[in-house]
Amino acid sequence: MLRLRAICPFSWRVFQFRPFSFEPLLNQMNKCTDEEQIFDLIEKNKDILSEKQVACALSMLWQFQKQKSSLLKNVECIRDHPQFLTLHNLTTTKMEFMNDSTLVNVLYIIQQFGFEAHDPLVEALVTEAWRRLERFDINVLSKFSSCLADQHLCFSPLMGKIADIVNRNLETIQDLRCLSVLMVSISSLISQRFQEQLVNKTEQLFDTIDSSQVNIARRIVQFLRNIKYSYYPLLERCNKVFLSNVNHLDLDSISKILSLYHSLQFHSFEFILMTKKRLTEMIPLFDYPASFVKLFVTLGPVAGPEEEKQLKSTILLMSEELTSQQALAVMGAMEEMESRNSRLIKKIASILHKHLDNYKPVELLRITQASIFLHFQSKELFVKLRELLLSYLKVSVIPSEISLLICALSMLPSPHLDEARISQIEAVLPQCDLNDLNSFATSVLRCIQYDHMYRNNIPGKQLKLLQKLDHYGRQRLQKCSSLNLLWEEVKSLKGDWFADSLLEETVVTLQRLMDEINYINVAGIASFISRTNYLSTSLLDGIASVVLQQIEKIHPFAILAIILPFSALNYDPPQRDEFFGTCLQCLNSYLSILDPLMLVFLGYSLATREYFSEDLLKAIFNIRFLAKLDSQLELLCSSLNMKVQFRLMELNRAVCLECPEYQIPWFHDRFCQQQYKKGLSFVWVRK
Repeated sequence: MLRLRAICPFSWRVFQFRPFSFEPLLNQMNKCTDEEQIFDLIEKNKDILSEKQVACALSMLWQFQKQKSSLLKNVECIRDHPQFLTLHNLTTTKMEFMNDSTLVNVLYIIQQFGFEAHDPLVEALVTEAWRRLERFDINVLSKFSSCLADQHLCFSPLMGKIADIVNRNLETIQDLRCLSVLMVSISSLISQRFQEQLVNKTEQLFDTIDSSQVNIARRIVQFLRNIKYSYYPLLERCNKVFLSNVNHLDLDSISKILSLYHSLQFHSFEFILMTKKRLTEMIPLFDYPASFVKLFVTLGPVAGPEEEKQLKSTILLMSEELTSQQALAVMGAMEEMESRNSRLIKKIASILHKHLDNYKPVELLRITQASIFLHFQSKELFVKLRELLLSYLKVSVIPSEISLLICALSMLPSPHLDEARISQIEAVLPQCDLNDLNSFATSVLRCIQYDHMYRNNIPGKQLKLLQKLDHYGRQRLQKCSSLNLLWEEVKSLKGDWFADSLLEETVVTLQRLMDEINYINVAGIASFISRTNYLSTSLLDGIASVVLQQIEKIHPFAILAIILPFSALNYDPPQRDEFFGTCLQCLNSYLSILDPLMLVFLGYSLATREYFSEDLLKAIFNIRFLAKLDSQLELLCSSLNMKVQFRLMELNRAVCLECPEYQIPWFHDRFCQQQYKKGLSFVWVRK
């Protein structure tokens, strides 16, 4: 009997610890319907919880949060609960017993509950995962890379190790979902060659995914944005996925996709038209600022008059509740919308003024640009902006930051560069790229123009600074040995200084590196020539030669950019007919797919070279196409809208005069009369 009593307590402890409580407790957790039930189980069983039960409890807590709307989520409340602290401590002691998938999933959940990278538990989980890294399967590796990216560790040695693992195992990876996550995470670290391998692998695997996989397609587009590569074949396939699922896309998804498209300069009229309809339906659904601001920013630039009125009236009612970042987003959208609603502009500007001390330098530049563009005049705002910009300048040592601060200062009323600012600019010139140099020069020219007009004086130091900018600009161009690196710096350059001082030297550099022009960069180089309007016959001949040799690798979406400089500069390459014929042959299967806007400009550009394609003209001059064009015109700003209408009219006239056999009627009499009455002039396209 005594022996039995001695044995029983021990047996009872064993009975409690594993055989009978382990499975039932997991079952109880899975049956819980709210967080309090989970916390109640943790409190009662905290001394016997296993690593699986700890992971299950965390997973259930996060599932409850995911099921709630944004307004009902209470992450902070859950994180501060005493029993969550118990889970936190138990995770620290039991992580080494967790399997790989559970370990990384726990790290993900802990981060979702707002624990920062420097939290001891997060650090311990990352360290344990790093120790196991080489044995992770592709699914676990992709989730871990996403966790690191959320911690802003994209440039860390650990992310570099993940990139190396992906590189070594790329041929065996067959899961595009996991690969797309990894591609986004490692995109900041990889070489151009590795980028191309990932793009090729993505193309190979694309047909393995279901057409409903919007998130995979979005991550692919995000990867292309991250590596700054507008690869049309993949963009087109991703766009088809978005179009087939547009009725299921929420506001966040539409906003992200349009933002990515804008960064890549990829235009899909059909996607914009369909999402505009979907976004318009959402206007009555959002009555709290966070979501409505996102709707305003996304829909505003493409909204019609009625939708725009609804958006502005609603945002005005919400204006008192806007945060500093929300007000900044609204101001940027109003600039893009070319808004002239003075009441709303004044209200948003007052919110920006109130929060001005909290903005970063780049945000102060955006506020300055938007205020000037929207013709908002406020002496108090401009004085405060100048004070903040100067205070940032006094401590800034980064060339790009100094250039944007100087740019913002030069846009304010009565711009002036004192000796201290001039010396600060001169000190960083050797470190500047062409974009920084161009920004400085544009700012200096604004100050010189103001001094000349209002002070009748041009300080000699500003002129000497311009000369130094010229010197460093030419020096940087002469030292450039890579077309791709050069292109990154010159693709967005514009303004008087660049045109007057560096354009010719830039063209000489492009000619020197002309052997590096290929199917990937040919459209970009052609666009640069169109934009700068600089005739270099050797460059244009080189572009035509690349097109003829590599046309099978050039996507139809790139053809307009390639043809434009030949039209704008009135130049025919040596193999004129073969060149234009090859371009059109590339386009033929896409005539029904290309945006109406693009087709009009294509037809007009070819007409200026007296090249008329019957297939292209018949694709343009029909009722269905013109109806689509009218729909697209509604989405364009007024200046671009008018330009398209003029180009269509000029093309119509050229076709009637040059190709009467096509029997395309002249239908622009009314349009011409309207423009005549407005006192506008236009250039007829003549032979």
